[in-house]
Amino acid sequence: MVEQTQARGRVSEIFWAFLALGLTSFGGPVAHLGYFRTAFVERRKWLTESAYADLVALCQFLPGPASSQVGFALGLMRAGPWGAAMAWLAFTLPSAIVLVLFAFGAAVLDGPIASGIIHGLKVVAVAIVAHAVWGMARNLCPDKTRAGIALAAVFTVVLVSGPLGQVAAIVLGGFAGLALCRDSSAGKTSDSLHFPVSRRAGMVALGLFSGLLILLPLLAGATVWLDIADGFYRSGALVFGGGHVVLPLLEAEVVQSGWVTPDEFLAGYGAAQAVPGPLFTFAAYLGALLPGINGLVGALLALLAIFIPGFLLLVGVLPFWNQFRQWGSAQAIMRGANAAVVGILGAALYQPVWTSAIVGKEEFALALTGFLLLTVWKLPAWVVVAVIALGGIAIAP
Repeated sequence: MVEQTQARGRVSEIFWAFLALGLTSFGGPVAHLGYFRTAFVERRKWLTESAYADLVALCQFLPGPASSQVGFALGLMRAGPWGAAMAWLAFTLPSAIVLVLFAFGAAVLDGPIASGIIHGLKVVAVAIVAHAVWGMARNLCPDKTRAGIALAAVFTVVLVSGPLGQVAAIVLGGFAGLALCRDSSAGKTSDSLHFPVSRRAGMVALGLFSGLLILLPLLAGATVWLDIADGFYRSGALVFGGGHVVLPLLEAEVVQSGWVTPDEFLAGYGAAQAVPGPLFTFAAYLGALLPGINGLVGALLALLAIFIPGFLLLVGVLPFWNQFRQWGSAQAIMRGANAAVVGILGAALYQPVWTSAIVGKEEFALALTGFLLLTVWKLPAWVVVAVIALGGIAIAP
């Protein structure tokens, strides 16, 4: 009875923690990783800095929405399958609801006050990401070698744009770590990530991922339900980097097929930029517009179909990841990969986070205020978000 009560308490804790993030996490996947770090590494201490960086590196490798996969894994680690489900639901639901309302014609994003708040929330994402980069750099790049790996990762993602650059930076960082970070005194990884997933469950998840990817195209055309599931599942299964990278795949599925007009697609994409949470919730907007099916049912089906493949892959890999990261050579690889993650976040701090939010000296001053509130005054992230959002109203054009 006591264990059941504790389990329910953990699931409830996960839901409310991720709901707060789902309501305030503006700025895209990189900013989300910064919010997660503040909430779960610094404040709640669910896992260590190095363990968190390991998890981020893994999710960067896999197809799907990296930030949502990290959140799903954190919920799974904390309270099992129900924790994972609640983490995803709470983080995803706010933006999905807003985008479905937008699809139905509700003007939820109009008005000068709403525009000012959104402007401030984009600025606070700069402070959140800068705080994350600062903290992770101190812990994961404590020597010249790993600082050099982080710098090399910055150059890699600058020269090779898109998700290919991110994957290449992590791979090269891993090789550099294997060659240069074998010293056991250099930040040995003694902590581990414990996920309640057996090898058998992992194999089943990988089988489901592959089976759906093969079978859904064969069954498409039988019903509109299967057509929707096929299109959105493939979009979620074949995209590396998540976020904006999924847009061409979705455009091919819903615009070129004639389900949604180009104007409707672009309007929904614009709305998705102005809401918190994962950009993959754009699928809910598109699902609500699809012909031949109830709008709410279409939104739910599209939303589930685009997220499921990334989660199946993650569950399939986790049991083997636990064992891999305990090997001596693997720890050297992860030290290099973690330093590369710092470099990737540092590059993303400039593009797209900084360039999309800091358009003048007022925005710079507001972002600097948020950074100091986090690092010097050590205020909770939600307080900083509220303060800077109100500041956005004051500086909005």
